[in-house]
Amino acid sequence: MRYSHVTVESIGYELAPNVVTSASLETRLAPIYEALHLPPGQIAALTGVRERRFWDAGQRMADGAAKAGRKALAAAGLAPDDIGMLVYGGVCRDNLEPATACATAHALGIRGTAVVHDTCNACLGVMNGVLQVANAIELGQIQTGLVVSCESARPIVDSTIARMVANPTMEMFKRSMATMTGGSGAIGIVLTHTSRSVAGHRLVGGAVRAAPEHHALSHWGADTEPSSGNAVVMETDAVGTLQHGVILGTAAYDAFVSELGWPGGPDRVICHQVGAPHRAAVLAAMDIPLDRDFSTFEYLGNIGTVSVPITAAIADERGTLAPGHRVGLFGIGSGLNCLLLGLEW
Repeated sequence: MRYSHVTVESIGYELAPNVVTSASLETRLAPIYEALHLPPGQIAALTGVRERRFWDAGQRMADGAAKAGRKALAAAGLAPDDIGMLVYGGVCRDNLEPATACATAHALGIRGTAVVHDTCNACLGVMNGVLQVANAIELGQIQTGLVVSCESARPIVDSTIARMVANPTMEMFKRSMATMTGGSGAIGIVLTHTSRSVAGHRLVGGAVRAAPEHHALSHWGADTEPSSGNAVVMETDAVGTLQHGVILGTAAYDAFVSELGWPGGPDRVICHQVGAPHRAAVLAAMDIPLDRDFSTFEYLGNIGTVSVPITAAIADERGTLAPGHRVGLFGIGSGLNCLLLGLEW
């Protein structure tokens, strides 16, 4: 896919206020560590995640998304009435219905003719939302759109720790480790028609690949065991996800480089923030040097849909992304789905 008239004008983000170290989580996991004779430091050693952030208890996703959205609108110099489409792309939502996008739009003052809806697709929700807004701009349906998301890891981490302590087996430990990397944060991304852009980054295009035959590798939802009372659980086959994710990501990357006409690949990349082993394996398979990548998982963990854009915003603030750079935003989500987008910074 290619775009001629779309610009990512601004990215606003909100960090959750409570820093939670991996060491503090392992204190709560002491019973399973003792039962399995595991030394402390497993989370950081296996994933590279030293800390992450949690919202205060009771945080509403729409409120976090609205905070990030206001920052993005302010950075773009736009008013709520300028927005022709608002997409909320988070996994975490305040309700099954109405869409969390509706409460977010209300908080921001976006109404009238604006298209307002949720898009949910595991960790790719925000990038899918960017695609939807970009398509609407390219087709001339709207001039400006806003993609938002807010993710909260606190509830699922708390419930997973309780399950691990109640069932201290190695299988439970392995399938739950990915959940321990979860972090929290919010994002807002403004996209505009290039004719309205002041200081944005042109969206060149991208590539998608899907391998839905691997959808069962990860599950976040109601426990299907009758005795569970439909408790919400999250379990991941980390080995299988990595193995098949690398294959899918490599196929998508080959298509991405060809479609955009970027021999040698992008100058800088922002990958979905899963952890150190996944980062190293994916970049190695794509033959991308580590020094082209910028990571935040060490101190923010895996924030799901928020991970790629919040990492890009921080990389920009720190001068890692410079004008003229060809930048690749790489998303791989449970399902399995892969979406890579290329921007001229």
